[in-house]
Amino acid sequence: ISLLSNRRFGIGFDQLLVVGQSKIKDVDFSYRIFNADGGEVNQCGNGARCFVTFVHDKKLTNKDEIIVETRSGIIKPKLEANGSVSVNMGPPIFNPIKIPISVPKETNKYSLDVNDRRIEFGAVSMGNPHAVIIAKNIDDAPVETVGRLLENNELFPERVNVNFMEIRSRESVNLRVWERGAGETLSCGTGACASVVFGIKVGLLDSPCKVFTRGGELTIFWEGGESDVYLCGSAQSVFEGEIDVGGGTQ
Repeated sequence: ISLLSNRRFGIGFDQLLVVGQSKIKDVDFSYRIFNADGGEVNQCGNGARCFVTFVHDKKLTNKDEIIVETRSGIIKPKLEANGSVSVNMGPPIFNPIKIPISVPKETNKYSLDVNDRRIEFGAVSMGNPHAVIIAKNIDDAPVETVGRLLENNELFPERVNVNFMEIRSRESVNLRVWERGAGETLSCGTGACASVVFGIKVGLLDSPCKVFTRGGELTIFWEGGESDVYLCGSAQSVFEGEIDVGGGTQ
């Protein structure tokens, strides 16, 4: 997978989605998600949107709402009339044991000393672990340096995705994300969800909230508490092709 993800010698991607059949009754598909370094992850918001576009482009289904099995559970992405895709991402997780983050108790904000600098962040799981840092200026945010250090810090036993969020208004933010196993990516759906959820939880944001990333725009809906988080955005096919892997064309 790491060879295929290479942008010079492979296909070039942040994540690989493998689409298959589900053995669960009334579930339309299953898919597995792999980061660029080959590590398998539980959930990917942008991947879910791309998945819906893919199965419709390939005419594998004619359903607008699709029931899909992932490692983190069942999701129901929906193709909207305007061509965008909305995904019910389920409720956010704040329990430190379930995120997971090695802290004695749950709180809205955590802190960690990194390179003689104290970093404050929120912690949320949307099927995968996220740390959320408020940034004054997204362009100057230390995404690679702090992102890499937090990703691999022992505080996070399964590593962590690190989100840098600049608040534009109560209904919009700018976001950059350092993803575990991939580095900085142009957009991260679960990162957008986790960041907005954290912002709403601490009273800085309202729902719905627009998230502007370097790869495009997303809209996040969350009514608070144990309610589900909804992600909405567009996806489009870029190209298709074949590649020889291990002597067999795929």
